[in-house]
Amino acid sequence: MNQMPTAASQSTAMTVRSGGSALREAFAAIVILVAITIGILIYVFVLGNPNNFEGGDPKNNPLPGNYLGVAYKGGILVPVGIGLLIITIVMSIERFITLAKASGKISMEAFVHQIETLIEQDRIDEAIALCDKQRGTLGNVVRETLIRLKLVRDDKALTKEQKIAAVQKAVEESLALELPMLEKHMTVIATIVSIATLIGLIGTVLGMIRAFAALATSGAPDAVALATGISEALVNTALGITTSTISTIMYNYFTSRIDDIVYRVDEAGFIITQTLQEKL
Repeated sequence: MNQMPTAASQSTAMTVRSGGSALREAFAAIVILVAITIGILIYVFVLGNPNNFEGGDPKNNPLPGNYLGVAYKGGILVPVGIGLLIITIVMSIERFITLAKASGKISMEAFVHQIETLIEQDRIDEAIALCDKQRGTLGNVVRETLIRLKLVRDDKALTKEQKIAAVQKAVEESLALELPMLEKHMTVIATIVSIATLIGLIGTVLGMIRAFAALATSGAPDAVALATGISEALVNTALGITTSTISTIMYNYFTSRIDDIVYRVDEAGFIITQTLQEKL
């Protein structure tokens, strides 16, 4: 009778974890679809608001000094550019939160120092408890490594080299499980670095085609078409370069954060194996 609630709770927990995992997997797709939709809505209802144009008609020139109307004249690629910018912002916020959690609640440098001290004093259980308090990627990897250390340290059937190899393997396996979470969605940001520039370039080319077409008309050039073409070229260029710049900065920043976490994991793994070598 007592086992039934336990089995039910385990089933519920597995369902919740499965649902959470599915949601995380679909996060990028949801963000992309929502961001592009928001970009289209901003383009149509904000930039294309009739109040931004002469005579209240979006087909006319923008009112003097009205940059929303100027941006609207950038053409159909503007909502795509806005969507890419929104994706970059949302993914950057998500990475900030994820990497902040991965860094743990204790400074990684201080944590590694404390772990080194505890291991040297053979206080493995206290070191594991400290890992539980750290609650980050480094703490998770070190915890699994220390548990493996406890298992193999007093195993008479293993040689010294086998024990060290087992501990090193524990570090590698634990890190391999943590890395996907650290690097998740980084490919989206990296892709936007290139795509945003290309979208801006395509918009620029289309705008220049329209501008030269206006100049090529017989008689006096169509001033409205010429202005529209130049606006389309400049707006898309500005939007593409801005988005690409932001995504490049974010990508490099997050990459450095991930590299720092991996370095700390390697440092902790080296300390544990060195201590094990000295004590065996």
